[in-house]
Amino acid sequence: MKDSLIIFDTTLRDGEQSPGASMTRDEKMRIARQLEKLRVDVIEAGFPASSNGDFLAVQAIANSIKDSTVCGLSRANEKDIRRAGDALKAAKSARIHTFIAASPIHMEMKLRMSPDQVLEQAVQAIAWAREYTDNIEFSPEDAGRSEPDFLCRLIEAVIKAGATTINVPDTVGYTMPWQFGALIRSLRERIPNSDKVIWSVHCHNDLGLAVANSLCAVANGARQVECTINGLGERAGNASLEEIVMAVRTRQDVFDCETRIDATQIVPASKLVSGITGFPVQPNKAIVGANAFAHESGIHQDGVLKHRETYEIMRAEDVGWGANSIKLGKLSGRNAFKTRLQELGIELASEEALNHAFAKFKELADKKRDIFDEDLQALVSDEALTPELEHYKLVSLKTVSETGETPFARVTLAAGHQEQIVETTGDGPVDATFKGLEQIAGSGAKLVLYSVNNITSGTDSQGEVTVRLEHDGRIVNGLGADTDIIVASAKAYVNALNKLHSKRERLNPQMEGA
Repeated sequence: MKDSLIIFDTTLRDGEQSPGASMTRDEKMRIARQLEKLRVDVIEAGFPASSNGDFLAVQAIANSIKDSTVCGLSRANEKDIRRAGDALKAAKSARIHTFIAASPIHMEMKLRMSPDQVLEQAVQAIAWAREYTDNIEFSPEDAGRSEPDFLCRLIEAVIKAGATTINVPDTVGYTMPWQFGALIRSLRERIPNSDKVIWSVHCHNDLGLAVANSLCAVANGARQVECTINGLGERAGNASLEEIVMAVRTRQDVFDCETRIDATQIVPASKLVSGITGFPVQPNKAIVGANAFAHESGIHQDGVLKHRETYEIMRAEDVGWGANSIKLGKLSGRNAFKTRLQELGIELASEEALNHAFAKFKELADKKRDIFDEDLQALVSDEALTPELEHYKLVSLKTVSETGETPFARVTLAAGHQEQIVETTGDGPVDATFKGLEQIAGSGAKLVLYSVNNITSGTDSQGEVTVRLEHDGRIVNGLGADTDIIVASAKAYVNALNKLHSKRERLNPQMEGA
């Protein structure tokens, strides 16, 4: 019988530390429900001590999720651990994940602590955590650059103190796969009580090796992998959940373990996270990219037609591609719309939000004959579903673009209760539109990213636009969708302006973790 490989998803914690990827509590809850549907073993819901908003988000997820363990991260100090324990009280299955730096550079330059002080603090942290749960994970931060002898001493001590999972992080993505695999094997062989715990890894992608390092660790005895949907995470991101899961599933001849993941929920999870965070998935991304199962070469096409496995090692439908069939159209009623949203794991905050969403659905159905699940995901990601929280609202937009003439935009934007109209020119209709919006808003923000993707195929597909704005060190992503790409661009810019203006606490603590 094969071992179980535990999938620990940290999209809601480490993934959210990507600049601009901050989420509201409701957004975190939507993702948590999809992760539960995906059958993720452990959901790291956040860092409760980092902010009151993050505490409430972890608490809400702990109250709602029943089929996955809910985990809260904490530094190895009493305040953090008690905050995590309080947030997780109502969880059916709870875990506290505590960490402290273990590499010489981190201990000396960041903590200002000696190795003995770090060891003592780590053991004390486990004791505090045990007051709340027996499910305790410990991470020696920056393990990839730690001294092996000290690492062995530290881990042996925390296992003795009661840690049940030991997570070895490659915090800065520094190690090579063969080195990381050897490290896991060495720790398991050298530490006397290593058989008392589950060994876990958390790899960053700074050198593009997060998945490779994680898989080498699994081959050397790790039985938990910490990962994120779409590989989201700070800097270059984390190990990609979908790549880990499908590598283990596809190469059962290599890996003596298996996951419990429902792989058909991978693509829906990817689209949900992308829509909420505003981080588009690159077309050639493994598993979840739009081109992941596309074949352009005539030789490849011929081979696939004759026998699929000539060029495909997985079936697209096994990971959720093609599963979202046409469900709704312009004749669909409100109940059918609400039911389909529920099937997709989307629960709107109020009856008013549902009515607003249904009105937008009807508008879309008038422009587009067939409504796909991807269209619905884009529709409910629109900030306009919570109109009471909007400061800026796009009232109308007129653009003119003609060969040999300077593009022109006439923008009507409501700011608070006052509508303003401006006329601007630019290098193109989108540039002119953005200049008009900024002229009214006066945010002083810098546009650092403009990205366009189609949501479904066909010329009537909605275009999905991501706009990233930066102001005084704060970064936000705006998302907009429409069958008219210029309107989608305007919606995305307004969405970003509302996030900059919003008084809501968006849950992005940007705190260092494993």
